[in-house]
Amino acid sequence: MIQLRPYQSKIIDETRALMQKGCRSILIQSPTGSGKTALTAHMLHTAAGKGMRSLFIVHRRELIKQSTRAFALEGLKHGIISAGFFEDRRYLVQLASVQTLARRLTRHHFPSLIVWDEAHHVAAKSWESIFKQFGRAYHIGLTATPERLDGRGLAGFFKEMIHGPSVQALIDSKFLSPYKLYAPMKINVGAVHTRMGDYVKSELSSIVDRPSITGDVLVHYRRFCAGKRAVIFCVSVAHSKHIAEQFNSAGIRAAHVDGETPQEERDGKIEDFRAGSIKVLANVDLFGEGFDVPAIEAAILLRPTQSLALYLQQVGRALRPSDGKDQAIILDHVGNYERFGLPDEERNWSLEGRSMRNREDKSNGISVKVCPRCFAAQIAGQPRCKFCGFVFEAKPREIDQRDGELGEVDIELLRQKRASEQGHAETVEELTQIGIARGYRFPRRWAHHVFQARQAKKLGKVI
Repeated sequence: MIQLRPYQSKIIDETRALMQKGCRSILIQSPTGSGKTALTAHMLHTAAGKGMRSLFIVHRRELIKQSTRAFALEGLKHGIISAGFFEDRRYLVQLASVQTLARRLTRHHFPSLIVWDEAHHVAAKSWESIFKQFGRAYHIGLTATPERLDGRGLAGFFKEMIHGPSVQALIDSKFLSPYKLYAPMKINVGAVHTRMGDYVKSELSSIVDRPSITGDVLVHYRRFCAGKRAVIFCVSVAHSKHIAEQFNSAGIRAAHVDGETPQEERDGKIEDFRAGSIKVLANVDLFGEGFDVPAIEAAILLRPTQSLALYLQQVGRALRPSDGKDQAIILDHVGNYERFGLPDEERNWSLEGRSMRNREDKSNGISVKVCPRCFAAQIAGQPRCKFCGFVFEAKPREIDQRDGELGEVDIELLRQKRASEQGHAETVEELTQIGIARGYRFPRRWAHHVFQARQAKKLGKVI
């Protein structure tokens, strides 16, 4: 049996209390590496002991295997609903791939309890179809980042949210690894205008947001984390393959993997990485979530992002502790930390998310594309023009590399500076200016969220 940590027991107690009050949809927010799969195994074991049918839903094959190992530690017998696995429906507990389950919904008994891994994906079409099909079940969502990649919240699916421990608390308790962060020390502000003695913040944020990589990846790997197992997050498949080739040419065994890599080949490369015979795994959007290899010692960020959720999922890969690992290394070649802060920064999560629509933000809410043949305007993202049928050219994501050096970020100083800066902002407008300077995608929405959380905290103290 798995021995629960104190904060895990607290989460279980809070979840049970909400269920006893009649709440049927609960979201549990807990950081990457806090043991959400172990928590799930305990909940499902308890449910099975009461004769309840339950589902644990994941979205990648790697997570099926990882969950099976965790269930084995709990002594939890279960069936598997996933392509390539024999389906044994005798067991009360079923571990399911969301894609497979969505195709086989009518084959299975109605579950009393559904636990959703990486629940911030629940609004996706296949996930939502399952949610609606089993709407009368108890739904418990698990995520480190309780919002969609665009910042929208999950209030449409979950009625209550339970907060787990902070990243800093987990580091202090040695449940997560301390880290060093290296990033570009300066940006080129030569062309930025000044106003009232400071840079024009909108121009400054546009420079920070520009998709470019600072510094040679191979050189900095050798300098800061030579010989360590590293996961590299790239912009495109071509970019990822190129990075892997660079490392292999330098005598450092590396591999590229993506969602289209044949399953057997992908599994083999991941196992070689676990064993240490492969030192570097370059990937595109594959290992940002749920990839549980505590021996990862470095996360290398080569993909700029405007998604806080994606950033935290990626850096979280390196924070799991393991024997012989004194600290994690994060090489942020694209300055994502400038937009989102430190991995262990305190964050005010809400079921409403950070991007509730404002009137003033409507101009930024919808992306429009104009057809080059018939010149008709339409919502972007479609493969062809809905008016004349013209097939839009798919433009590959490109990223430039520029000369430069990474330097160690003074984490304590930065933490104090950001906290002080935010604490001195007394109005939504002042918070908005901070959000603009930090390059947040929706600075006013972020400002409103921080201000409302601050007011709620004050009200709680008064009460």
